[in-house]
Formats: sequence, C-alpha cells, structure tokens
Amino acid sequence: MAENEKCCCCAADEKHTMRSEEERKKLLNRLNRIEGQIRGLKGMLEKNAYCPDILTQSAAANAAINSFNKELLASHIRHCVVRDIRAGDDEVIDELVTTLQKLMR
Repeated sequence: MAENEKCCCCAADEKHTMRSEEERKKLLNRLNRIEGQIRGLKGMLEKNAYCPDILTQSAAANAAINSFNKELLASHIRHCVVRDIRAGDDEVIDELVTTLQKLMR
C-alpha cells in the first residue's frame, strides 16, 4: 500500500483507518494543543479569572476543535469515501451524512 493510500478495515463491526505517520503526528499535535488549551481554561477557572477572559479562551479552544474536525473530515472524504464509492459501496454516503449531521449539532 502506498504511503498516502488509506484503508478502512472492518472487523467485527469495528472500523479502522490506516494513516501515514506524518498525518497521525499532525493530528496528534493538534489534539495536544487543544488539550493544553483545555488545561489552561481549567486553570483560569481555578484562579477565578474574569468570565469574558475564560469565554474568549473557550471560543479559541472550540475553534481549534472545529479546525481539527475539518481536517479529519476532509481526509476521510478524500480517501475513505472516494475509495468506497469507487468500489461500489454507496452505504458510505449515508454514513457521511450521519457524521455531518452530528458535526452540525
């Protein structure tokens, strides 16, 4: 399998996506930054920081999570969804619609 090729493997109703080491590191770095932002919010609350300051930082963390979701979703569509549609598996479209509905709540 080529490094940029993705594979969603199914076993006992459990799906997995193989990612390149570069993509995995990039996503983990984003999550680590988000985790730091959340710890910062907790610290602000513990120190009784001013509400608008906490809310501003919370909005930044929310934007970071949205950015992570967009990147992961784009990768999923470009690789997994395209591959499955080309293979004749149209069920992936329903799965994508369900995922998008969850993200838009």
